[in-house]
Amino acid sequence: MSDILFIKTSSLGDVIHHMPALTEARRHRPQVRFSWVVEEAFAPLVRIHPAVSAVIPIASRRWRRTLAAPSTWRDIAGFARAVRARSYDEVIDTQGLLRSAVVARLAHGRRHGYDASSIREPAAAWFYDVKHRVARDLHAITRNRTLAGLALGYMPDGSTDFGLSRNAIRQTSAAPYGILFHATARAEKEWPEAAWIALGRALAARGGSLLLPWGTEAEHARSKRIAAQLANARVPERQPLDRMAALVAGASFVIGVDTGLIHLAAALGVPLVAIFTASEPGLTGPMGSGPIAVVGGKHKQPSVADVVGAFEQLT
Repeated sequence: MSDILFIKTSSLGDVIHHMPALTEARRHRPQVRFSWVVEEAFAPLVRIHPAVSAVIPIASRRWRRTLAAPSTWRDIAGFARAVRARSYDEVIDTQGLLRSAVVARLAHGRRHGYDASSIREPAAAWFYDVKHRVARDLHAITRNRTLAGLALGYMPDGSTDFGLSRNAIRQTSAAPYGILFHATARAEKEWPEAAWIALGRALAARGGSLLLPWGTEAEHARSKRIAAQLANARVPERQPLDRMAALVAGASFVIGVDTGLIHLAAALGVPLVAIFTASEPGLTGPMGSGPIAVVGGKHKQPSVADVVGAFEQLT
């Protein structure tokens, strides 16, 4: 059996955008064993994908914070051994960064990646055996599918398939609920707290509850402040990504800013309104089989009325 190693470590949206490439690769190469190097926080989600035979977690984010600790260097050595434990027919780095290219160089196998004109960090191309040109103005999903196809010898075709089953992983609930994803790692992508409160009040007439998930203590505090102003809102416990995926899959709808979790909603086919304020939806916007509305755009913050109008058209 052939072995293929994909490298797409982070962030969450990038990891989800890589899933269609893996689904398509499995369709074209059904007898291949696929492994995936991914940041440890995202490993629970990657393990849900039915085409993944092995996940190799990397802890680069944690290592950067404790680089001087001997335990960190033991972890790094253990990771290197895990990457080198098998010989791969092809190693495909769809991340295209220096740090992911170094991981590719560790692996045994023919290394594929973008050429220097196709990536943000051109020096990464030095580490690849085979370099592929892929237009940078394509959507991230299309770029991943294109690179995988070039590396494995097929032309990408068909619709975007993330390989995830909403019905298989959804959380059952006696009452309907929607999810508001207000949190994002980049402040410029946020939507004002007052706007979330106004949106929640506008949605109250539809019945059901609203969930406000969080990932950091600052986000937890913000979730609690917003929920305190809404009669039908609650703040769930923090949970790993596989359980979050089940929560998202069971939602009636999702409304959120440009963060990885809206891409998870799109991948699962959950009705979605995506709020963009600082990035270009044409390059990294949500794609999926369910109904999706995108409001706002780069340097264009939508109003509450814009979001409510998009939601009403969606549902």
